[in-house]
Amino acid sequence: MAKRSTKDIDPTDAEHREVGGGLLEEQMGPSSSLAHLYRGEVHRMQVWRERLDQTTNWAVIVMSAIITWAFSSQANPHYIVLLGTTALVAFLFIEAHRYRGYDLWRGRVRMLQRNVFAYGLDASGGLEDPDWRQKLGQDYRRPVIKISLEESVAHRLRRIYLFLFTVMLGAWGIHVVAFATQPWPDSAAIGPLPGLLVTGIVVALYLVAVGIALRPRAWQAEDELHEQAVGSHR
Repeated sequence: MAKRSTKDIDPTDAEHREVGGGLLEEQMGPSSSLAHLYRGEVHRMQVWRERLDQTTNWAVIVMSAIITWAFSSQANPHYIVLLGTTALVAFLFIEAHRYRGYDLWRGRVRMLQRNVFAYGLDASGGLEDPDWRQKLGQDYRRPVIKISLEESVAHRLRRIYLFLFTVMLGAWGIHVVAFATQPWPDSAAIGPLPGLLVTGIVVALYLVAVGIALRPRAWQAEDELHEQAVGSHR
């Protein structure tokens, strides 16, 4: 099949405007620059996904080590569990910052999947976003973060960290109630801070985390796997 030169391309040609329309033809074969671009974006997304997993792994390791040490002896203080929770907060914010970068690369991959590959495989569904080329071009000229820090924190809380905080809160509660030499609330005291105040602060901070994770919002992050129609494409 003869290839058209750049001079012969009509800017109003639907195939030229909608790259996905020619995906399976010669000029859009696996060796095209678009395919290389897609592979590069997938690699970036994978690297940032691995960075997220590394942070989560370290958070779980630190949590497990602290809980194990706290319950290894009745003489070990309960506030070591709270220090471990503080470490989890640090991991949460590190992971939230990384998630914002991951969302940028994942957004590019999903844009190509939806508007190029999905359209090339089945054009009957049409283009999801007719302006995707302009948006992607602007994003390459000036990459910008797509989601706020608060939203990225909410994502990580929903996925893993709210569960980890719940485990740490439960471990702390067991330690100050059933594993201490004094009855609660005296057993929850930390130095001059009375146990009732410490308990109130811990519970209040946990409720703040729950509020951030579960409050209604318009999500700006790129969509992940959908579970509403499980098995619908099989």
